[in-house]
Amino acid sequence: MRKRITLRFALFAVACIVMLSPVSAQNTQKAHNASAANSAQEIMLNVYNRPQPKDMSALLTMTLIDSKGRERTRSLKQLSADYGSTEKKIMQFQSPADVRGTSFMNWSYAETGKSDDQWIYLPALKRVKRISSDGRGDSFMGSDFSYDDLAERHPNEDSHTILGSETVNGEECWVIESVPKDKAYSYSRVVSWVSKNKLLGFRRDFYDKGGKLLKTLSIHKAEEISGFIMITHTEMHNVQKNHRTTMEFTSMELDKGIQESSFTERSMMKAL
Repeated sequence: MRKRITLRFALFAVACIVMLSPVSAQNTQKAHNASAANSAQEIMLNVYNRPQPKDMSALLTMTLIDSKGRERTRSLKQLSADYGSTEKKIMQFQSPADVRGTSFMNWSYAETGKSDDQWIYLPALKRVKRISSDGRGDSFMGSDFSYDDLAERHPNEDSHTILGSETVNGEECWVIESVPKDKAYSYSRVVSWVSKNKLLGFRRDFYDKGGKLLKTLSIHKAEEISGFIMITHTEMHNVQKNHRTTMEFTSMELDKGIQESSFTERSMMKAL
């Protein structure tokens, strides 16, 4: 079975969402022993190939904060599982009423170069819609995450360069710039701060097509659960709009044997 970790931190993940990134607590010593002379490509591949649970379920609180500090809160349930050649994820909105039942599903493939498949179910339309490649840069349900942010991304899709070292949250990190080989990608470049001790990303800066900083993804909290360090609180800040989205994960369960039948278009239309 494939073993890997996404630099999406979490969120799914972010990793999650992108956005939710597990790191084996028993394997952090291996990262500590890594030579500082490692190439940026090797570092990113080591991060990508970190062990992760076979499956995960969690509750998620998403908070949208505008430039005036006004907040909107949404509750979701998230499932993810790795079935060897395909990693599948689904998240469903539980509240408030205007988004209840809306579901998003992502399938990522072990095959290098094969793009993720994504779908969204909108209860008002009573149908499942596939997300096109042209729509990957759009905002996900009004948040500061795009559909591209919720997809997996293999390190071989980018060219990586070590820019230096900095300390983030008390962790000594490599600062690595990643430039997409496909110029159609949503961002002109991404800069990541990767812990040298844990091979865990603590921050990512995303730059728009014009080369200006667009948004920053930060990790606020990580916890050890069932032998894995799981990111449980993240924030995406759109610096151009001064808008933020936080994600907090609770009730997380790992390796419970989630059935593959949980990740279908039909299951998107049912309560998780």
